[in-house]
Amino acid sequence: MRIFLLFVMFMVAFSSVSKAEVSIDITGGRAAPLPIAVPDFISIKEDIAIGRDVASVVMADLKRSGLFRIMGSKAFLQKFDSINTRPRFADWKVINAQALVQGRVETLKDGRLRVEFRLWDVFSSQQLKGQAYVTESSNWRSVAHIISDAVYERITGEKGYFDTRIVYIGETGIQTNRVKRLAIMDQDGANNRFLTDGSTLVLTPRFSPTSQEITYFSYFNDVPRVYLFNINTGKQELLGNFPGMTFAPRFSPNGKKIIISMANKGNTEIYEMELASRRIKRLTKHPAIDTSPSYSPDSSRITFNSDRGGSQQIYVMNSNGSNVRRISFGKGRYATPVWSPRGDYIAFTKMYNKTFYIGVMHPDGSGERLLASGYLVEAPTWAPNGRVLMFFQQTKADSDGKGATSKLYSIDLTGYNEHVVITPTDASDPAWSPILH
Repeated sequence: MRIFLLFVMFMVAFSSVSKAEVSIDITGGRAAPLPIAVPDFISIKEDIAIGRDVASVVMADLKRSGLFRIMGSKAFLQKFDSINTRPRFADWKVINAQALVQGRVETLKDGRLRVEFRLWDVFSSQQLKGQAYVTESSNWRSVAHIISDAVYERITGEKGYFDTRIVYIGETGIQTNRVKRLAIMDQDGANNRFLTDGSTLVLTPRFSPTSQEITYFSYFNDVPRVYLFNINTGKQELLGNFPGMTFAPRFSPNGKKIIISMANKGNTEIYEMELASRRIKRLTKHPAIDTSPSYSPDSSRITFNSDRGGSQQIYVMNSNGSNVRRISFGKGRYATPVWSPRGDYIAFTKMYNKTFYIGVMHPDGSGERLLASGYLVEAPTWAPNGRVLMFFQQTKADSDGKGATSKLYSIDLTGYNEHVVITPTDASDPAWSPILH
């Protein structure tokens, strides 16, 4: 766990509160990007590079959200030499900036880094937020993400998602002989590292609610096993051998249980395991295949897919296995349902007319929308604010098993703002962490 020594300071606004603050409404569909200026953070000579880097990460985060238009520095009429310098709002209005981020970085005598920022509403001449952080100098990128989250939340009214990580499967080799390694990175692709060496096949990693543990599925001597991996210590813990496992486990929202699907005598059902006791409880009882379960945010319900109705569809049931009901009724087959952290949507993979789709629907099955499509798109995972999804997309291999690629993509709930997430190798099966700070 990354530990910050955090000092928070709420600045006093320099002007009276305005009745009409700058904001973005992201609940009603696609919003026009808000013009925002982020000058390099003020610093002394020794810290100029880090001041520029912090501002660059903030700009990249906000731009990638699709909700902000980053203004070019060549248009700036005012240059700050002190964090206490009041913005000349007329200079920022004339270039049509609606919001301004003013910041400073300073290396303290003990080697730690102090990063401070202020967020301004240009048209009301009002300070919206101000904070300062003290942390180890190596954590500058994390602080930049925290600042991005603060700006995003203050202007949109929604929680940010920038100070997060992604765990995924890094893939190399031809399609018929893939080497798959467990990998982790920041949500923007930075700080990538591999957690396993590729000597065993690993699949479908999932974060715990604390972000410090990952559960994943691995084959050892052709026996499926489920492991817990502690990110801080690198320690692996075997949860058990599961010869009939058909889908990797997911944590319950409180982190005390995992839910899995296993085949016993040819019948695939959903089971729940208490991590403390390792006690397993069967939740579904049906001759059809029940698999890919996911808890609702309050743990009261579970979504899964099943072919009990004749084709692969999405179902919802109570957490004790009762009151099973089908919620998908569109054309095609549905798989990999994942409940949003907000509880308002279930994301899924859909297969129809030889095309794969990533889509969402409400937990009652209404409001189905398809957000992305391709030869093979699969495995949606939610950002912790429930407004952005990540998934992987695979291209088709040639007859020799070569030429295929597998990459990670993010997209927002509107179906716009799709971005490829850069990884050092091919990538699949992403899982998004909770907020780290």
